[in-house]
Amino acid sequence: MNLPQSLHESEEQLSRAAQPQLIAEPLEVSVVMPCLNEAETLALCIKQAAAALERSRLTGEIIVADNGSNDGSQELARQAGARLIDIEAKGYGSALRGGIAAARGRFIIMADSDNSYDFGDIPTFVEKLRAGADLVMGNRFLGGIKPKAMPPLHRYLGNPVLSAIGRLLFHSPVGDFHCGMRGFRKSAYEQMDLRTTGMEFASEMIVKATLLKMKIAEAPTTLSPDGRSRPPHLRTWHDGWRHLRFLLLYSPRWLFLYPGMLLIFFGLAATLWLLPGPRQIGHVVFDVHTLLYTLMSILLGFQAVAFATFTKVFAISEGLLPEDPRLTRMFRYVTLELGLFVGIILVLLGVAGTLLAVSDWRARQFGELNPSQMLRLVSPAVVALTLGFEPLKSIDEHRATVRQACGYLRCRSEPGFIGQRGIQRVLCPEEGPLAGALRQEIAGTSALCARLRLRHWGYFHPALSSLQTERCHRT
Repeated sequence: MNLPQSLHESEEQLSRAAQPQLIAEPLEVSVVMPCLNEAETLALCIKQAAAALERSRLTGEIIVADNGSNDGSQELARQAGARLIDIEAKGYGSALRGGIAAARGRFIIMADSDNSYDFGDIPTFVEKLRAGADLVMGNRFLGGIKPKAMPPLHRYLGNPVLSAIGRLLFHSPVGDFHCGMRGFRKSAYEQMDLRTTGMEFASEMIVKATLLKMKIAEAPTTLSPDGRSRPPHLRTWHDGWRHLRFLLLYSPRWLFLYPGMLLIFFGLAATLWLLPGPRQIGHVVFDVHTLLYTLMSILLGFQAVAFATFTKVFAISEGLLPEDPRLTRMFRYVTLELGLFVGIILVLLGVAGTLLAVSDWRARQFGELNPSQMLRLVSPAVVALTLGFEPLKSIDEHRATVRQACGYLRCRSEPGFIGQRGIQRVLCPEEGPLAGALRQEIAGTSALCARLRLRHWGYFHPALSSLQTERCHRT
């Protein structure tokens, strides 16, 4: 099987890139500073970082990731001896991603260039990284926050609440999710494969490190009032909401799964309680009107649980979340066939309830009915029909997913190895030959990468699931 010309061209480019080249000796530490119009403080921050490296006898470099400054920050960075990296894509995360990608150090220390952090703490971060930590987070609440260094809204509400939510959702040991000074191994950063471009970059790093079960440590860090005369780039409510939204979207079980399960449980329990007849608690009577809401609770809960599952699958397939072994084990038992079987049973129950209701109506000569009695029969039948057709409807969606997975395979070389990430289009008339042919192509392309991950959009398809990870040796 011949892959498209574009893939062969990519292989040739990667093969050329794999040829031995003279590369500078790796440094131990790279200090990365994002910068956007920080002319008032940038030179001082570079001087402090350089002094900290020199005092500790650390071999390192200082990188300024400039995000489009128009106040002369670029020239100040060059004059101070820093490496200047121009980042066109706007955003705090974009600037840091560009600066970190250019870093040559084994350890990365990132901190804002507004003179609010003490670069003299760099040796503390490096010491913990040398001891085996993958990510070392600064903690301003442990190190101390000087007067007027942080607005009261951020200090007593924003940071504590968002950090608490992060610890609750992801069981992270980090006490200060939004500290701008942190250190990490570059190899660990590449494994995280961070995607966000804004302020939520800080949260994504912690979430990914936690989900990947990396070793996380904390270091006390002081926060001082910044040295700028202009307002900060941070927008309290806008960026706070982006952080919260990110945390919730990265944890669909808390946003959809657990609420959905609660809706199903209480809806089902209340429905079974109300089906025999009206119930009275004190002077309050619960009848068919309440029954309708309990049945609606079951429907909404089912949709929430299904959406949580599909959200998790999509996030994994797109590389936003690492693979979840629990989800993989679940899909070994919760198959399409099982869903169809349950769906058919629910449809049959709904049809039986409908026929029973029609029979009762016929016995009354198709005349007036008792609403309280009939709704207790019709409403559950309608809900059973609705839920039953959900798995049946997914047949076409499943087939479309398989066709989409067959037509598009995402071929990624993992960060840290030669090559660029890209999307290659692979046409395949049948799934079986596709698997064998791709394995042969990968095995024969030894210069392409050290590890090639093929991500597909069809998570459920067995012929493609085995292609998620393939290994090949570099020449």
